[in-house]
Amino acid sequence: MAKQKQKKTNKNEESLEAGRGFLSRSALFGMLDRRIYVSDRNMLGRNSYACVYANGQIYLNKDVYLAPKEWAYVIAHCMLHLAFGHFDAERMPGYAAEQPDGSFIWKVQCNRAIWNTACDIYITKFLWDIKFGTPVHENPMNLFQMALNDERKIYQFLMERSYPEGDTRFSTLASGQCDMIGLDQPLVYPQKQQNQYIADFAYALAYSVSEAVSEAGGHHQKSKPNTPARRAASWFIDHYPLLGGLAAHFQLVEDYQYCIKNEISVAAISVYDEEIYLNTAVRYTEEQWRFVLAHEYLHAGLGHHERCRGRDPYLWNIACDFVINGWLREMQIGSMPEDGLLYDEKLCNLSAESVYDEIVGNLRKYSKMETLRGYGKGDIMGGSLKKAGAAVSMDEFCKNALQQGLEFHQAQGRGLVPAGLIEEIRALSMPPIPWDVELANWFDIYFAPLERYRSYARPSRRQASTPDIPRPRYQTFDILTQSRTFGVVIDTSGSMEAQMIGKALGAVASYAASHDVPYARVVFCDAQAYDAGYVSPEDIAGRVAVKGRGGTAMQPGIDLLERAKDFPKDGPILIITDGMIEERIQIRHEHAWLLPMGGRLPFRTRMPVFYFE
Repeated sequence: MAKQKQKKTNKNEESLEAGRGFLSRSALFGMLDRRIYVSDRNMLGRNSYACVYANGQIYLNKDVYLAPKEWAYVIAHCMLHLAFGHFDAERMPGYAAEQPDGSFIWKVQCNRAIWNTACDIYITKFLWDIKFGTPVHENPMNLFQMALNDERKIYQFLMERSYPEGDTRFSTLASGQCDMIGLDQPLVYPQKQQNQYIADFAYALAYSVSEAVSEAGGHHQKSKPNTPARRAASWFIDHYPLLGGLAAHFQLVEDYQYCIKNEISVAAISVYDEEIYLNTAVRYTEEQWRFVLAHEYLHAGLGHHERCRGRDPYLWNIACDFVINGWLREMQIGSMPEDGLLYDEKLCNLSAESVYDEIVGNLRKYSKMETLRGYGKGDIMGGSLKKAGAAVSMDEFCKNALQQGLEFHQAQGRGLVPAGLIEEIRALSMPPIPWDVELANWFDIYFAPLERYRSYARPSRRQASTPDIPRPRYQTFDILTQSRTFGVVIDTSGSMEAQMIGKALGAVASYAASHDVPYARVVFCDAQAYDAGYVSPEDIAGRVAVKGRGGTAMQPGIDLLERAKDFPKDGPILIITDGMIEERIQIRHEHAWLLPMGGRLPFRTRMPVFYFE
């Protein structure tokens, strides 16, 4: 009988040790510091698996048989109580009383058994989501019709519904016991100190994500040389959450031959290919590579490759470099290399769009400057396209990674983030203003709404149904055509598709009608100018016969309009084109450009440019 019991015990212990081995090989849980003590059932009770103490000790019942992956699941459950800070007073339902010396005394006011149950439910859902081990609990989503992503909300939900304290179906202990021992004395940390288990788990989580991405991409980091640049990238993953998500995703390509072939002096990034190219001939220190990598990560995260929108790509790249380098110096990330990086104190605290306008006004100075890639070439290579089968585009992924990184960075108090950078990251979550709204705002500048009044001279449309009851009608004051009109110069060359012209004319017509503009002066341009005269909004939208379809010459049409005696001297002009026009055009009147998305003008302009899709 004794031999039979001994054999059973050995089998249990072998399974337990196999489960601990499976746990240690996990990229997520294997790196956590754990102090596991094996106990007998006299301490934990029959049918109990494990419990965890506030001091980090985890006790396992060696007299209970579980499969190895079930043991791994149970141990991970206990670890996560520590990693999620479930013993911390500041995370438990309660309040803090500040003392004269600035310290806090936490007074926890909560039902500790229900709090333990809420934490068990949260962890069980987490382990089901990441599919770790073999669950010994059922999926809580089968029982609760709510989002189980916040322990406090789960606790409030259970309290409101008088959840029984003895229900331990999600606990690792049996007989109505809580598997968290020490909740009666929650942990309180002095100022500027944090729960080390939370910090270790954050590191392990970032590392596991990096490992998974590297393995899926076929370039496992363990097989790569431990260069200063790779150590710099690992530093972001381990210690700098603002850029850690981007650092874990982009692959470093340290290939001298590739850089020589593609004229990369120091570094460049391709958001579409998810790669950062580094010239190994450059002997930078790890601190200098941190600065360079952070520079490239911010290019991707802030969507600079998508925000060019018809501007000169190289000058736009230079403008973005000035802005990024100013922020990195302010945040003191790494060490800025002395040779050639763009920085000017006068351009600090400006947006990339504002810096671009400054550059355009002083081309002699700024056109001679170099990016990290070198002279005449931007370090932003390629755009962002949605790959087949991808849930989100690379552009969306980079924006989300930067936004989530900012939230975690600020929550952990990891360092200064400039206000301008925070504002740009927040703006990423806001959808851009549609082109038709921008065009409507342009109309608002020149055509304010007319004052309306009620008049019996023109009866209401409802008058016919009740002729005995006079009803006034709202109408506007009579206006002169020349006081509310604008010019439209339309490129009708062969490169302009009919659908493209129709969409642009339709938008112009709708906004002209909504702003009480009775007529617009229309000129069509291809090889020569065709004057259509004054046209009502209704005719612009549907009954204008487009002439031309030859080559493109916009200057004659603009000259025709500006010299016309019946066109007001202060009348604005809207020019619709695809950008394939002369390299130099002179316009004296206030004007704006309307181009299809992706088109760009062959010259620089300070006037508004709208892009329609």
